[in-house]
Amino acid sequence: MLTVVVGLLYLVSGRTVQSQDATGSRFVCNAIPPGAEPGCGYGPTGNRVQTSSPVEDELRNTIIELRETILQQKETIVSQQGTIKELNSKLARCEAAADESSQAKSRGQGSRRKEFGKNTMGDLPRDPNETIDQLGKTMQSLKGRLENLEQQSLRLPGTNMSAGGVSALTPLPPELRELLRQRLGALETQLLRKVAELEEEKSQLYNETATHRQRTESALNSLLERIVELEKSNNAFKSPEDFKVSLSLRTNYLYGRIKKSLPEMYAFTVCMWLKSSASPGIGTPFSYGVPGQANEIVLIEWGNNPIELLVNDKVAQLPLSVSDGRWHHICITWTTRDGFWEAYQDGERLGSGDNLAPWHPIKPGGVIILGQEQDIVGGRFDATQAFVGELSQFNMWDRVLRPVDIMGLANCSAYMPGNVVPWIDANVEVFGGATKAALEICEDRNENIKSQDRDDMREG
Repeated sequence: MLTVVVGLLYLVSGRTVQSQDATGSRFVCNAIPPGAEPGCGYGPTGNRVQTSSPVEDELRNTIIELRETILQQKETIVSQQGTIKELNSKLARCEAAADESSQAKSRGQGSRRKEFGKNTMGDLPRDPNETIDQLGKTMQSLKGRLENLEQQSLRLPGTNMSAGGVSALTPLPPELRELLRQRLGALETQLLRKVAELEEEKSQLYNETATHRQRTESALNSLLERIVELEKSNNAFKSPEDFKVSLSLRTNYLYGRIKKSLPEMYAFTVCMWLKSSASPGIGTPFSYGVPGQANEIVLIEWGNNPIELLVNDKVAQLPLSVSDGRWHHICITWTTRDGFWEAYQDGERLGSGDNLAPWHPIKPGGVIILGQEQDIVGGRFDATQAFVGELSQFNMWDRVLRPVDIMGLANCSAYMPGNVVPWIDANVEVFGGATKAALEICEDRNENIKSQDRDDMREG
């Protein structure tokens, strides 16, 4: 096409310079006014040279028509290229959706549901039925657009001119038509494959949903049965205080913690039930640490030493013995006046003393740990000082209890929860493998007494 235009321009130019010297040794250059067609004759002053040659007029008109034809074909080609790019984009998204679908099959049930909920086509709905309908509509729309392109290609102007000066119609280039057909065929294949995969995924999802529903119902039934068993079982806590804390290993990570802290106190009584056969020494049943003093109150039996009571890091040795593997009731009283203390085991006072941190008030805002001795407040435990055994009914008062009250607690004839720290389930948390279990201490104590009586009869 460009060759024809250049030839025609050359022919017209040749005719306009026939007035030049035949030898070609002299050329006259004339300025062409803006907007004027090249090849048209102009005088030295810029005025157009009039000619009445019909051949030149015909050639001029032909050049104008050819230029318009070229512009129209360029616009058509640009439009077709845009269509091809759009088809390529659709095909790429279909291929990406197919890859994501194949990856989703290799994942578990949760992953498959997550991928199924993704919008893999960019404009597809989440429901499989809507997705299939949308894919069908997209394919039909693409087919219609291709048909429109084919019909438009039949009307594209060609480079041949008819005898009457009207441009002849030529079909779309076969290479472009074949490329469009291949692209549409590949896209249709991808869409059909995606529809088949969605149908299969829909079926699998339905089966998995039914299986999951059945498993969920079975698990709920089992849970309900377990709840009924626990409600009927005697192992559940009948009362908030009927439980024990078990610390079965001598480590630095098994312990219990009392959620409630202490106020400032000028006297206290602490009582508990202990059961241990650890050797040497049962360890630390409890410790109370405050900022600046980790040993504010500590009860410890470490190594071959006797049981010791520490108040403000001052030490008093207690005449107690609880390492025979039986339950024993222990009570310790202390008052800041003269630092006077008393030690009770199973309701009987076994020892007393004074000058244990006299006139020192117990500091508030600390942490009570069961089973470990604190080197800093609430932590840095030493495994060699850990308590090994079971502990229950840890209660604390901000006064000195009477001997009759302590005897009532020891023989289970009285129930007096601590007014500062009561022993209730919600007030005790365990860590590191320590456990809480149901226990009615008085029933277990009676069994221990009967067992001890039988042992004494055998020895007698």
